[in-house]
Amino acid sequence: MIAELQQVVAKYAHALDELDVPGLEAVLTEDTTWTFAAPGQGVLGPVAGRPAVLGFVRDGHAAQTGRVRHHLGNVVVTAADGDSALVQATLLQTRDNQVISTGVYTLGLRQDGGVWRIAELTLALDKPLEPIP
Repeated sequence: MIAELQQVVAKYAHALDELDVPGLEAVLTEDTTWTFAAPGQGVLGPVAGRPAVLGFVRDGHAAQTGRVRHHLGNVVVTAADGDSALVQATLLQTRDNQVISTGVYTLGLRQDGGVWRIAELTLALDKPLEPIP
């Protein structure tokens, strides 16, 4: 089960970086929620529902410059039962090989049609977001 959960997190990061909408749809529940927090900037979200989240991702891709990658590491399952799990992962985000942010993801996953999907995603950034050049 741990490997399955870690695989969902990895698929999320790859799909996000490539703007792979079908890939993102496959790892998100229909009612998924995303929330982001940055020191001194408060909380963004929640962005609720898969269509809204996908729109948020598309807007982010359209606004970014350069090649952005989400490097997720230290992926740890902190709680799990038969139908739900809680996973934490550290974020190192780069643009054109330059570090632009770090933080911690907390992901609530649940079984949806026999497949693990992300139901809740919270990202706590370590420093304020920098404007997109």
